Parts: sequence; structure tokens; C-alpha cells
Amino acid sequence: MNLHAIASIYKFEMARTWRTLFQSVVSPVISTSLYFVVFGSAIGSRINEIQGVSYGAFIVPGLIMLSLMTQSISNASFAIYFPKFIGTVYELLSAPVSYVEIVISYVGAAATKSAALGLIILGTSFFFVDIHIAHPFMMLLFLALTAITFSLFGFIIGIWADNFEKLQIVPLLIVTPLTFLGGTFYSIDMLPAIWQKITLLNPVVYLVSGFRWSFYDVADVNVFVSLGMIGVFLAACLVLVAWIFKTGYRLKS
Repeated sequence: MNLHAIASIYKFEMARTWRTLFQSVVSPVISTSLYFVVFGSAIGSRINEIQGVSYGAFIVPGLIMLSLMTQSISNASFAIYFPKFIGTVYELLSAPVSYVEIVISYVGAAATKSAALGLIILGTSFFFVDIHIAHPFMMLLFLALTAITFSLFGFIIGIWADNFEKLQIVPLLIVTPLTFLGGTFYSIDMLPAIWQKITLLNPVVYLVSGFRWSFYDVADVNVFVSLGMIGVFLAACLVLVAWIFKTGYRLKS
């Protein structure tokens, strides 16, 4: 494995963060802070606790997950789509770099940036609410697995997309609504029985529930089921990426 090639692509992608600092870091942090103000203060003043956790603290894991998933997808999809858009993808594909090294570089950089953003938002949340992390290792594990999985998913979207509009379709019209409906601002136990069963069809429920468990020891579904769901999605993304490079699907278009 060519570690120098991996390091070069990885460093180039990480350097892009500083060139777009406001869009990559400042904007998501401000948006999440507004969620704390609006939901934590306005709604939190009317809801004392959920499952023994203050409402402001309860929504923190879900808000981190929202930013983590959307930013992972956006970072990875733009990173691979832009070389296609300007034509430099041909140089990448003709270089002595394997497909595995390309994926590790782009996905690794996207996951690093989104995970770092998640930790920044976590640090910011301490200014708004009182938070404790019951299982720090599991929290970091969920953070890392989610960042890697959704960066892979974003990489796939970047290859599939043939215009900038398509890059935004999945994060804005699919991931964000699923996150809002996935227990970010409430426990699914608060829903009627029929809606609890329907909500369990939403894969984001398992991610938010598992991540929240790592903070407060409370969850809507079993934590091992949550880990299993992430594992299934990660495996599916890996299989799809392997198929893309094997067939050359849209890599040069």
C-alpha cells in the first residue's frame, strides 16, 4: 500500500478545510447552537425531563448526529465529485494509486473532518446544558463508525451525482428529515404504539439511540442492535464502493 499517496491526498483534503473554514466548521456550529437556543430553551422550558434527562441535554446526541451525518456526506461527496467536474479525476485514475488507497484517502479525510466537527459541537454544548458521558469509549466508537460509514455513503453519492444539485438531494431531502423523525428531539416511547413500530423502520433511530445511550445510559433500542445496524450499513457501502470501482460506474463522466 502506497502510504505516501494516501498521505498526500489526505493532507490536500484536510487543507481544504482551512480554505472553507466558515462553511466547514463555523456555520454548522452556529446552526447547532441555534437549535440549543430554540429547542433547548423554548421547548425545554415546557418539558422538564425525558427518561430522567433534562430536555436540553437529551437533544445533544441527536444534534451531534445530525451534523455528523450531513457533514460526512457533504465532505466526501464534494471531494470526489469536484475532480470529476473539473476533469482532474483522469489524473487520479491514471496515477499509480490503487482504488483502495483512493477510498481510504478521501473517506478518511471526510470522516476526520466530520468527527472533529462533532467533537467541537459537543464541546460547544457544554456552554448550554449540563452533560455527562457515561460511556466515553462507546461514544467515540459510535462517533467514528458513523463518520466513516456516512463518509463512504457520501463518496458513493459523489460518484453517482452528475451535477451539484444532486449532491444536496440526499443530505437535505432524506438524511435530515430522517434525523428529525428519528428521535433527535424526543423519545419514541412518547409516540403512540403504531407510530413506535413505524419509526423503527427509520435507520437513523438506531444511530441516535445508540449514541444517546453512550451519554446517559438510556436508549429507545438495544445498543447492540444499534451497533449492528451501523455495521450492516457500513458493509453495504463497502460492497457498493467495490462494485463501483470494479465496473467503473460514472468515475469518468
